[in-house]
Amino acid sequence: MNDFAIGFVLINAVALLLLPRRWAPLPLLIGACYMTLGQGVELGPFSFTIIRMLVGVGVVRVIIRGERLKGRMNGLDWLMVVWAMWALISSVFHNEPSEALIFRLGLAYNTCGIYFLVRIFCQTLDDILYVLRNTAILLVPLALIMFSEKITGRNPFFIFGGVPEYSSIRDGIIRATGPFSHSILAGTVGAVCLPLMIGLWQQYRKIAITGIFACVIMVYASASSGPILSAIAGIWALLMWPLRHWMRFVKWLAIFGYIGLDLVMKAPAYYLIGRIKPLGVSAGYHRAALIESAIKHIDEWWLAGTDSTRHWMPTGVSWSPDHTDITNHFIKMGTLGGLPLMLLFIFILIKGFSFLGQTLKETVNQPLKYRFMIWSLGSALFAQTATCIAVSYFDQSFIFLYLTLAAISSARSAVLQSRGIHEPDRQVPSFRKSEITG
Repeated sequence: MNDFAIGFVLINAVALLLLPRRWAPLPLLIGACYMTLGQGVELGPFSFTIIRMLVGVGVVRVIIRGERLKGRMNGLDWLMVVWAMWALISSVFHNEPSEALIFRLGLAYNTCGIYFLVRIFCQTLDDILYVLRNTAILLVPLALIMFSEKITGRNPFFIFGGVPEYSSIRDGIIRATGPFSHSILAGTVGAVCLPLMIGLWQQYRKIAITGIFACVIMVYASASSGPILSAIAGIWALLMWPLRHWMRFVKWLAIFGYIGLDLVMKAPAYYLIGRIKPLGVSAGYHRAALIESAIKHIDEWWLAGTDSTRHWMPTGVSWSPDHTDITNHFIKMGTLGGLPLMLLFIFILIKGFSFLGQTLKETVNQPLKYRFMIWSLGSALFAQTATCIAVSYFDQSFIFLYLTLAAISSARSAVLQSRGIHEPDRQVPSFRKSEITG
């Protein structure tokens, strides 16, 4: 770690320990938006990036302050725990179980650490609004830096390592990366946050406009088709607001529509993603072919994943002779932990949407600012779900997925608590080994 990174992590760690609970997610978001994965420390086989250090500090804060979940563990919380458990257990089925276990320990630590810290820090609907407001403000400087990179072709974050000094160029177009590991992931952050910024409109209109501007700039600067399509998915979901009482019908219409397309098309319906090219060029065909190849080779990975995917596709990746480019987060889950891990991840998303529907029904008498904010969380989750078809999260951008899920879970618990209703799930130990109470 260089001197600036040491100062960066110390300042954010102190802030994470001392800030009021409502402000506590801020250092985590700063770590995600303004530091690359190139900074960290190695302890034996374990790698601690800045984000992992801050998650550890967050756990220390929770223990010292005796902070805990509001209410009991709900269904989404339990799914996260079971997902993490199978991710660890499935390592024994791989060629190098110890190496697989170390990787999965990091994956579970990242995912559950961010998810449960945000769950603990956000205990009311106002807390969630506050986090979204802070996110909008934080994205503005990042968007400006990415815009500068788009103009100059030079990434100022290269001094921290983990990203190249000069931006990648495709078909003569500069693709800004910012602190993220790829321009697609940088643009994806802006795309999936766009619905959240619009969700602030009723409460913080000026900040919402600023956040929308920042997200659009990030998508533009990344010059990637994936983020554009993710942003469109999020906006489309927001536009369904007037039809929110008809979403069951819309859901089944979409399902039967896909089945109909699959019946009339010569190729599987998912090959449509290969024909969508908002910038005139796209790797959509690769993504569709990857889905087909994963289905074809399902006998290799269905139980607990696989250690070799290179033979699935004509092209490989520079970082491994054993793998192809898995540009699909669902398939990535499958290669890591088989169908069980993939299905658990899918169930997590489904549970998130289910919570949103239930929460909206139980907030009919709540102010519009809360109800539309809840809908924007669902729109962001829809954008994340669409993104997972074309992107595999492999850097700090994963934070925005689990922040969204945690906010949805917290909104559900907050509404139930405000109505004096307790979740039916039994209580479990907290960080202090005492029962979680309301």
